[in-house]
Amino acid sequence: MARHAHHEPHGDDLLAAAKATLERSGEQWTAMRANVYAALSGFAKPASAYDIAEALSRSEGRRIAANSIYRILDLFVTANLALRVESANAYVANAHPGCRHDCIFLVCDGCGNTTHFDDDSLTGGLRAAAGAAGFVAERPVVEVRGRCADCAATARAQSGQSTH
Repeated sequence: MARHAHHEPHGDDLLAAAKATLERSGEQWTAMRANVYAALSGFAKPASAYDIAEALSRSEGRRIAANSIYRILDLFVTANLALRVESANAYVANAHPGCRHDCIFLVCDGCGNTTHFDDDSLTGGLRAAAGAAGFVAERPVVEVRGRCADCAATARAQSGQSTH
C-alpha cells in the first residue's frame, strides 16, 4: 500500500501551519478564520458548521451564524486546511495542510469517530478507472462506513461472540 507518514503538528504548531498554508494560497488569516480553525481542530470528531458556530458563540459570548462558518469552511476545504466528510456533512481539520492527497475516511457508525488516511495507490487507481471511463476526477473522496475496533468489540461482547 502506498501509505506514507507525515509530521502532524498539533495545537499552536497546527494553527501556524494552517495560517502559512492559507496565506500561501493568497488569502488572509483573519481573527475569525483563526477562531474557526482553532474550534474545528479542537473537535475529536467531525464537526458541522452548526457545531462550530455553537462553540464559537459560547466562547465569544455572542451569536455566530452558521452561514459565516460555512463560507470559512468552504475556503478551508479549497485551501486544504479542512477535509469534508461528505456523508456526515461535517469537517475535520487537515492535520497536514501543506500536503494534498485525496480523502479516504473510515467512519464509525457506532461512535462517529472518523479516521483519515492517505493511500495514493488506492486513490490513484480510482482516478485511473475514472479516466478510463472518460471522466476527470477532480476530488475523489472515499468513505468506508462500518465500526471502529472499539465499537466492533463492544458489539461482539454484547452479542456474546468471542473475538477469536
